[in-house]
Amino acid sequence: MPTLGVNIDHVATVRQARQTDEPDPVWAAVEAQLGGAACITFHLREDRRHIVDRDVPLLKEVVNVRLNMEMAIAPDVVDIACRTRPHQCCIVPEKREEVTTEGGLDVVRLGDRLQGVVSRLRDAGSVVSAFIEPDPAQIDASAAAGFQTVELWTGGYAHAADDESRQGAVLKLIEAVRHAHAAGLTVHGGHGLTYRNVGPVAAIAGFEEFNIGHSIMARAMFVGIRSAVREMDQLLRQHAPKE
Repeated sequence: MPTLGVNIDHVATVRQARQTDEPDPVWAAVEAQLGGAACITFHLREDRRHIVDRDVPLLKEVVNVRLNMEMAIAPDVVDIACRTRPHQCCIVPEKREEVTTEGGLDVVRLGDRLQGVVSRLRDAGSVVSAFIEPDPAQIDASAAAGFQTVELWTGGYAHAADDESRQGAVLKLIEAVRHAHAAGLTVHGGHGLTYRNVGPVAAIAGFEEFNIGHSIMARAMFVGIRSAVREMDQLLRQHAPKE
């Protein structure tokens, strides 16, 4: 059954809007763990728009479940990851003008540049993941670059305009999971998943983890982080494929 990774970036977004010390994403990580999160995910962006350097060692200290650091391949961020040694590092694309990460990393194009970064992170003791679109060429390139895991971008499903498009996106994810397993990769998923739409993706066999942030933190504004995490975890369990 897939486990739930909770992205706490949006708590830091609220803090940085006022350049103050609250709400604290580190506290949010503790609350998410108490709600049943199996993984805490954070993204240290080059522009530091939400998570900042101060947060990283504190998260490493207080998180008792898996810690997943999303990151680009900027040298200073790679250095921080190597010092911090989170359980997992997920390499994602970044554009300064984007609201959130849109689309997957182009491993086919960046393969040569990525290999050295992947090697450094693996030598530091982290599992290394590539956030990619569910495309066979990107999956094969990820395996060739030394990634151990791929996180499949579920935005194609989440943003689909109609039932036919959604069903096509689900089928594409099913095939991508199979392809990744055949390439020897562990498979995670994330982007745009909500309480309303997570069911059909959670029902796909072969996913080991889903990373969800915005929807959980939006729900937490009304019910609290622990309850919001617990509700999403229950949905994943409810829709998980029967073994």
